[in-house]
Amino acid sequence: MHPMLTIAIRAARSAGDQILYAMDKVGQLQITHKGNNDYASEVDRNAESDIIHILRKAYPDHGILAEESGGHEVNNDYVWVIDPLDGTTNFLHGFPQFAVSIALKHKGKIEVGVVYDPLRDELFTAERGGGAMLNNRRLRVTKQPGLTDSLLGTGFPFKNEQYLDAYLGMFRTLCIESAGIRRAGAAALDLAYVAAGRLDGYWEIGLQEWDMAAGVLLVKEAGGVVTDFSFRDKYLESGNTIAGNPKMHQAMYLAIEPHVTDDLK
Repeated sequence: MHPMLTIAIRAARSAGDQILYAMDKVGQLQITHKGNNDYASEVDRNAESDIIHILRKAYPDHGILAEESGGHEVNNDYVWVIDPLDGTTNFLHGFPQFAVSIALKHKGKIEVGVVYDPLRDELFTAERGGGAMLNNRRLRVTKQPGLTDSLLGTGFPFKNEQYLDAYLGMFRTLCIESAGIRRAGAAALDLAYVAAGRLDGYWEIGLQEWDMAAGVLLVKEAGGVVTDFSFRDKYLESGNTIAGNPKMHQAMYLAIEPHVTDDLK
């Protein structure tokens, strides 16, 4: 196993322990309203601090890009991309769908990724060129050939209401053509589920880099394809993402493309 992946796993499990410990104390937590339908709690901040401490101890010269504390030395060749609690709103409501997400980029390329679901003790890991795993079981995306009979994941553009009409157009088309669509509220887990074959495909508008970096590597290393809405690899910059096995990705792209406005390209 890649030594940096080992450290990422250690950090993710430590943060997961903090999250589980806090579950019975949600009503006592200090919650910050960061923006429209966007929240952070002291659990997010404490888990992030714990992750950064573990990473810094092992790799003091690496850069950090984290949801709560922002960027630190992000021009470094090595940058850790951290979401300490993806699905904060779910966590605060006791809805059991949230995870820790940690990825490492080297000169802009994602090298390792970890998505850890502490409730189910499911550890999704990937290293570039080394495949994707779930608790030491190798992952592969589904072989679903098209939208018919497919199960898709998505996320609502709740922070970007200007994209709602475009999104609803995409949703309507895919809802009609697929067997079902799920919106569980944690992008890192949605992408991990595509890698694990639990979802056939996934799309979302306006994600942040920390939401998707680890999940993107999982999908790719499980044999899937990830692009933005222009069929390019600029998803980390735009936040607009389509993921699935090669045939499913193509089918989703063709369904979504007529609804893509100029500002989503």
